[in-house]
Amino acid sequence: MRVFLELAYDGTRFHGWQRQPQSVTVQEVLEDTLARLFGGPCPVMGCGRTDTGVHATYYVAHAQLPEGAVGARVASLPEATLKLNGMLPPDIGIYAMHQVGEKAHARFDAVERGYTYYVHNVKDPFLEGRSSRIYGDLDVAAIEAACGHLIQKGDFASFCKAGSDQGTTMCDVREARWEVLGPHRWAFHITADRFLRNMVRATVGTLLEVGKGKRKAEDLPAILEAKDRSAAGKSVLGCGLYLTRVVYPESVFVPDGTKYL
Repeated sequence: MRVFLELAYDGTRFHGWQRQPQSVTVQEVLEDTLARLFGGPCPVMGCGRTDTGVHATYYVAHAQLPEGAVGARVASLPEATLKLNGMLPPDIGIYAMHQVGEKAHARFDAVERGYTYYVHNVKDPFLEGRSSRIYGDLDVAAIEAACGHLIQKGDFASFCKAGSDQGTTMCDVREARWEVLGPHRWAFHITADRFLRNMVRATVGTLLEVGKGKRKAEDLPAILEAKDRSAAGKSVLGCGLYLTRVVYPESVFVPDGTKYL
C-alpha cells in the first residue's frame, strides 16, 4: 500500500531531510520508525530535500507499506498516525496518512511549493535556531521593490548552488513578498512550481543586501540575467527557513484537513 504522509518537523538537530551515512536525518528517523510499526521496510520519498537546520511546518512524503500491514499491525491509517506520533521524537510530528495510487509520487507530482524565511535583528533566546538574526535596520520598501522582479517564469541559475545537478534552472515564481511581523522581525514568503538547491537562502541573502543598501532593487534583473551564482548575494543560514506549502493535482492527492498531532 502506498500512502502520503503529511508531517512537520523542527530541523534544528537534523542534517537535512535526506538519509546520509554518518548523520541523523528526518528521512532516516521516519523510515526506521515506520519499519518498527509495520514490521518491515517502509521506503520513504519526500517532496523535496531540505538542508541542515531547515524546518517544515508542512511536508509531504510517500511511503510504501508492507502488504497487509494495515489490518494486521494497525486497524486503520488514523490509528497508525497516532501510534507513529507516540513513537517518533518530539521534533517530528505526523498530521495524517492517506492511501493514494501506487504511482503517486510526493516529489514529482507536486505542482507548487511555498517557503517562508524568518529574520530578526535583536537578540531573542526564543528565536534561536528558528529565525536568522541579522544586524542593523532594513529598508523594507527597497526589499519589496526587489521582490517584484522575482515574480516571473524564468531562469534562476544565479540563485542555485554552484555545482548542483539540476536538469533545468527554470522556475515559475508566483509569489515573492516581504512581511513586517513587528519592530524587529520580518518574514519573506516565496511560492513557485519548483525550487533549485539553495535558491531561497540565496534569494534572501540578496534581498538583505538590498535592504542594507549594498545593492539596489533595480539590480535584480541583471542578477537574474547573469545566470551566475557569483552575481547574487551570500546565502543566509538554514535556521530561518521553513517549508510551508506543498500542492498536488486533485487526481493525485487532496488533503482532508484531518490533524492527529
